[in-house]
Amino acid sequence: MSFNLRDLSDFPLLARIGAVGDKLGLEVHVVGGFVRDSLLGSAGKDIDFVVVGDGPAFAQAVADDLAAGSVVFYEKFGTALIEKDDYKLEFVGARKESYRGESRKPHVEPATLSEDLTRRDFTINAIAVGLNESNWGAVSDPFSGIRDLERRVIRTPLEPESTFSDDPLRIMRAIRFAARLGFEIDEPTRLGMNRMADRLQIVSMERISDELLKILQTRKPSVGFELMQSCGVLKVVFDELLDLKGVEQIEGHHHKDVFYHTLQVVDNVARVSDKLELRYTALVHDIAKPRTKQFVKGKGWTFHNHEEIGARMLRGIGRRLRFPGEMTRYAQKLTRLHLRPIALTEEDVTDSAYRRLLVQAGEQLHDLLTLCRADITSRNPKRVERHLKNFDFVVQRLQQVEDKDRMRAFQSPVRGDEIMQACGLKPGPHVGKLKKMIEDAILDGEIPNDHDAAYAYLQVIKKDVLAEES
Repeated sequence: MSFNLRDLSDFPLLARIGAVGDKLGLEVHVVGGFVRDSLLGSAGKDIDFVVVGDGPAFAQAVADDLAAGSVVFYEKFGTALIEKDDYKLEFVGARKESYRGESRKPHVEPATLSEDLTRRDFTINAIAVGLNESNWGAVSDPFSGIRDLERRVIRTPLEPESTFSDDPLRIMRAIRFAARLGFEIDEPTRLGMNRMADRLQIVSMERISDELLKILQTRKPSVGFELMQSCGVLKVVFDELLDLKGVEQIEGHHHKDVFYHTLQVVDNVARVSDKLELRYTALVHDIAKPRTKQFVKGKGWTFHNHEEIGARMLRGIGRRLRFPGEMTRYAQKLTRLHLRPIALTEEDVTDSAYRRLLVQAGEQLHDLLTLCRADITSRNPKRVERHLKNFDFVVQRLQQVEDKDRMRAFQSPVRGDEIMQACGLKPGPHVGKLKKMIEDAILDGEIPNDHDAAYAYLQVIKKDVLAEES
């Protein structure tokens, strides 16, 4: 079969690498994701090559031919990486692997191309295309991966248990590919994922979290997380999300299934933002609802203080999942604040409440409002419309107050050094107290947000604070 869905002539770099193979008498093929995505019409610039011979040595020869500079060798994996003109070219020698007992470290031997393709994770990634002059464009597809691309199916080349036992992370990769490509996972593969899900416990958390975040970055993240739930993956890697699932009913009162509500919120955010931190916050903003759920007779279900408890939970979750501290702190901040804009829809809310939200949200105000708008979900379209109308009013008021008071980057116009000089103080708690009193007076609308008014107010309040010191 000819490789004609995306002509190789579009990539002169491949011909040059094939020529290096001919010069050295080595068989070389392009393989994996580049081939898969080319057949789907969207090839990228990360390209994997398999060489029937010494892959790292061949990479060095290619780097010399391309004047590409140094080669990065990964001895643990037997691979080598070259970066050239925005391309990332990775080379490996054809090999076969066998595993002994519970060890995840394979015994590796040189192999033919067919044997190498057997060890690949999925049929759609087990397609190779020849680059030598003698086999230019010839497709090797021993497991009917092209047919599976046409059928839009994720399937393992070998028995699923064998494929997933060799590397359990492939379970999450199957979910990621299904979510990213909009493919189905075939039934035997799905059953194998269920049976082998517990084996994910032997995989490093860094690798798991990398896949988790890639799933979160797909066009519709709920697809991946529903698959994680149905395949038994969530209970192993993120059981706090699984705890969100289910509905209880008492005296005719029932609450939303928080799991599916959360996935809808994530999808709502994903439709308007690619920001990973914001998508993650959408995923965890209600994480404490199972811990705070109570039924109040005559009122129904409550989740009191779930925003604060959830923010506290995120520290431990972030550490376990090896997420960057900055992402955790961002999620904590928005989780703590995510009920505040909705509360402002109540009547008789003063400008002071809007000012406080502006200050507390700071640079994340837009993200917070995006999250809160996404959080408005219901099966009743009229109810959603009503809540969105109320929310639009809040956004309008916030903009009016911000324009009027310039509060987004707010801090006391009278700084600590000036307070110490005016009051004869040394650094200490009284300086901070005076500064906060000035800020509160501005937030409450008692004085305008300018230096002279703030300094005059300091002269009024300093006597009482200094009297406390004495």
